[in-house]
Amino acid sequence: MARLLFLGSFAYLLVGFAQLVIGTVMEPMVHDYGVHYGDGGQMVMNQFLGGMTGVLCTPWLIKVLGRKGLLLTALALIAIIQTVYFLQPPWAVMLTVAPITGFGFGITEATVGSIVIVAAGENANKAMSGIEVFFGAGALLMPFIGSLLIATGQWKASFIVVAVIAVAAFLSWLLFWPKILDKSSGTDAETAVHQKTSGSAGRGARLTLAVCILFFAVYVGFEMSFIHYLPSMMVANNGLSDSTASLSISVFWLAMTIGRMVAGHAADRFGGAAYLVAMCGFNAVFFLLMTGLDGVVSTFALTVLAGLAMSGMFSIALVFANRAVPGVTERTTSLLMAAGGIGGALLPKLTGWFLDRFHEDQTRWLFAAFGIVLLLVMLWAVASASKSRRKEIVVSSNM
Repeated sequence: MARLLFLGSFAYLLVGFAQLVIGTVMEPMVHDYGVHYGDGGQMVMNQFLGGMTGVLCTPWLIKVLGRKGLLLTALALIAIIQTVYFLQPPWAVMLTVAPITGFGFGITEATVGSIVIVAAGENANKAMSGIEVFFGAGALLMPFIGSLLIATGQWKASFIVVAVIAVAAFLSWLLFWPKILDKSSGTDAETAVHQKTSGSAGRGARLTLAVCILFFAVYVGFEMSFIHYLPSMMVANNGLSDSTASLSISVFWLAMTIGRMVAGHAADRFGGAAYLVAMCGFNAVFFLLMTGLDGVVSTFALTVLAGLAMSGMFSIALVFANRAVPGVTERTTSLLMAAGGIGGALLPKLTGWFLDRFHEDQTRWLFAAFGIVLLLVMLWAVASASKSRRKEIVVSSNM
């Protein structure tokens, strides 16, 4: 199990780097190519669409290629396309291959997440929050490494950094494939559990899954909106320079990374549902406070607190949903991650439109509204899961 967690952490570190690299080098990349920011945004969108496809296709591809074959293929695709990026081909080629690397890290994230949840069993909260720490570390380190390379005029080398990490991850999974995954994967047992979840109990589980899908869409969209537009809001509202305002993102990711170190332990101690409701509640309070406390120091402080509150939501909610809907881990994980991707595309667009149309102060209220909606959806998910569980107990007692 320790080997699986090490390799899973390595894979999530890679995904953190891969998802941030284009944004990190966006400025020098569009300048060197002589294209517009909208063209750069199209590249990001192409990569996002590839990631969405990868996440959704993962359950089917696992049946075709097996977990090992699929994961190694995904890691190889990331390494190859990042190398293509480094070679700086024509812009049309960059746009064409962008979905492939997205496809690769979408599969990697979904596959590793599902196998860790299944293999970790009762320790899934700790395991998932642990590997999520490394995703945060990758997202935190990539901007720093990229800025150093940009300062030396070697922005293209950022892609080689990601390619090297991908090759190292590929070799690690190839040579040190966890033996625990060669044993019974639990698929047969899961299928048996899934077959028992029928009738009214099954309908309850499906409702819980639907609410969890909504939660992931709101959560990821909320997070992406906040980190994309907070610096711009601080520049306009507080008169900060671009470089100083951008520190808010580093502060947020640092808080997220630190919070993930303890999120799994907290969820196991107090229960996943209680943890999620509490963190969503704290998060809503922090964003409500942010509407009135808009000074530089208070905004940075509340950003840290929000980062700590949001740090474990993704991984703990992923485990919560899979336990609420047992027997279909790979499908559930893929659906939830895909929902997060959709929310991550739509809500930032809504936030950008709102920020253009209204003032920064009103946008802070929009963030507070997102926080309240997130809390309400989680309360709904917990209530639905509890009701479904009671029905399953009744069904089991009558068998």
